Amino acid sequence: MFIDLFPPLLWSILLTLAVVPIATKLAVRFQLIDRPNSAPHKVHQFPVPKSGGIALSVVLFILVLASGNAANSEIRGILLSSLIIIIFGLWDDARRLSARWKLLGQVLATGVLIWQGVYIRFTGLSIPNMLLTAFWMIGITNAFNLVDSMDGLAPGLAGIASAFFMLVTLDARQDALAYLSAVLLGSSNAIIYYNLNPAKIFLGDLGAQFLGFVLAALAIAYTPPGLPQPSSWFVPILLLGVPIFDTTLVFFSRLRRGKAVHEAGLDHSYHRLVKLGIPPSRAVFTLHLAAIILGCLAFLALSQPPLLANTLFGLALLIGLIALIWLDRKVA
Repeated sequence: MFIDLFPPLLWSILLTLAVVPIATKLAVRFQLIDRPNSAPHKVHQFPVPKSGGIALSVVLFILVLASGNAANSEIRGILLSSLIIIIFGLWDDARRLSARWKLLGQVLATGVLIWQGVYIRFTGLSIPNMLLTAFWMIGITNAFNLVDSMDGLAPGLAGIASAFFMLVTLDARQDALAYLSAVLLGSSNAIIYYNLNPAKIFLGDLGAQFLGFVLAALAIAYTPPGLPQPSSWFVPILLLGVPIFDTTLVFFSRLRRGKAVHEAGLDHSYHRLVKLGIPPSRAVFTLHLAAIILGCLAFLALSQPPLLANTLFGLALLIGLIALIWLDRKVA
């Protein structure tokens, strides 16, 4: 029942609001600071502590472990594998790791997740399933890291995705996953309080990768009631559609222009909307609204016959492709 998720939702909000100041002091103490003009895409005017990810991960572990949900094998796998993301994320925030080292951390974390039995079962063959899992986990983890390009954007997208994952996992009677989603929803919303423009804290690489990794793992663990995974494969794609769209746009746009695809830049969806004349706050709202619409579409599709559900997904995919081509050609 939804009412059962109100306590973890409330506790995650309150605990995150309380933990952030402590995490911020630690970030300042250990120089986990994002400094202005330290890279071309960093346009903030004052040093900002990268403490959001510390608070998010601490609160999630405290509440999930205290609830006893870690006894669930899927939750245990998500927690164990995310520890590697936390370690490499902290390391990255402190020392600015190269793309190769970041990828190593993500591969190791994905390996632990698969070892714990959380992986895509799209085919009857183990190796293709594991390769698909690695592609999905690493892709979504990096998508959230890349989309974290404006104050409030990434935690807002994570909160919206978490809300819909909470609904669909409740419908699937996967109570442990619904609990995890509720905690992530509350924590993400609380982080927004500190992360809205002008941001008092940033997520850091730890926070952005942690959100992406946990949500990607949730998507794999989620099993629709009475439906095999191949017939509902589009639901997680829709719930995480905005980060996927943004990463796809940046990847092919840079590839077409001969630019490095792994470096940070000012060519993401948000930046392009601003260049079109949309105020920054409205650009963030536009992307959040798109995520809500895709989430509603995914939730609606679950109750439809397979043909209609896949048709709805196909239409969403077509609209996304048109938007991608238009944004790429309209705004460089």
